Amino acid sequence: MKKGVDYPGVSIVFYCHDGNDRVLMAKRKDTCRDEHGCWDIGGGGLELHDGVEATLRNEIFQEYRTRVLEFEFLGYRDVHRQQGEVRTHWVALDFKVLVDANQWGNGEPHKFDEVRWFERNEMPSPIHSQLPEFLRLYKDRL
Repeated sequence: MKKGVDYPGVSIVFYCHDGNDRVLMAKRKDTCRDEHGCWDIGGGGLELHDGVEATLRNEIFQEYRTRVLEFEFLGYRDVHRQQGEVRTHWVALDFKVLVDANQWGNGEPHKFDEVRWFERNEMPSPIHSQLPEFLRLYKDRL
């Protein structure tokens, strides 16, 4: 059984910011599951018996080599996608996270070509297919 395919998976999605209208993003390598070459805000799957907050903190440290200073739960999304012949279903728990802008890096060079800060209103291109909906839903809270 595969999560997200045979049953709904739960993902922790994080919008990491510096408190000054900049967002930390990663460019996905071709070794990622999907969305190769796209810029994304970050996320990871929730594993059995792991807590949501612990997963949030661990994933941010693993991906961006930075620590969570504070976070806010924004909401959830039902994410239904078609990836080739496979239909997927994830429940995304979305967070806004303040991180230390002086301590960061590419913690997963095997998954990301690059990690960079971007101005909130100047997103790079191309972006992950799910990011426009995230930005639309939470635009007044980011």
